Amino acid sequence: MSKIYPYQPVLLRILHGAIALLTFAALITGFMVYDRFDKRFGTLSLPEIPNSMGIHGTIALTFLIVLPIFALYCFHLGDRRLVQAKTLSNLTAEVGKPVWWISLQRLVNTCILLSATLAVITGRMMQEIWLPNKDLTQVWYSGHLFSWALMIVSIAMNLLMNAKIGGWTLLLSIYNWKVRAEDTPQKWFERLSLKPSSMVLLVFEALVLIGIALAFVLPLFASS
Repeated sequence: MSKIYPYQPVLLRILHGAIALLTFAALITGFMVYDRFDKRFGTLSLPEIPNSMGIHGTIALTFLIVLPIFALYCFHLGDRRLVQAKTLSNLTAEVGKPVWWISLQRLVNTCILLSATLAVITGRMMQEIWLPNKDLTQVWYSGHLFSWALMIVSIAMNLLMNAKIGGWTLLLSIYNWKVRAEDTPQKWFERLSLKPSSMVLLVFEALVLIGIALAFVLPLFASS
């Protein structure tokens, strides 16, 4: 692999590609639903798409199914890209230095997982009749809007951090499909570590995985 492009593991590229595609599809269809029923914070007056709410819901459900797999990868194979024990101290004591930017990138990556978890919980708790009935003050709907706003900001910051740290080569490396001979499923499991690298990371993993579990379970007890 050329030194110009950092090498990204195949499993990361597959999962990152899937979650990125679903995220942008959910954002687009979610905005279509907002633009049709809400419009409180501005509108693009998009053409009305039949069953846009159903399309968004289908994409969101697929996102929910893929999210725990992606999260487990992040916490057990890609944990060096997430918050570490020294991240906070680096952010306060090493301002402007390379380690500060890397620490900020790790914080942003973790924030993406948290905002995605909040999005699936709040989205699953919404009722389809709220928006057509202009019932826009429901807590779950407000939380859903907030989670996706946080997701958009986090994704934008993620792109900026990657560009700052590694430039275009790092940004494009996730979409480079060259494969090293040693990057095989057997090697993935050999690198798998069930023990979290820090207590901080364990807390965030618990928040994300419990949140995802709640997204599956809570709607079963929700009143219609």
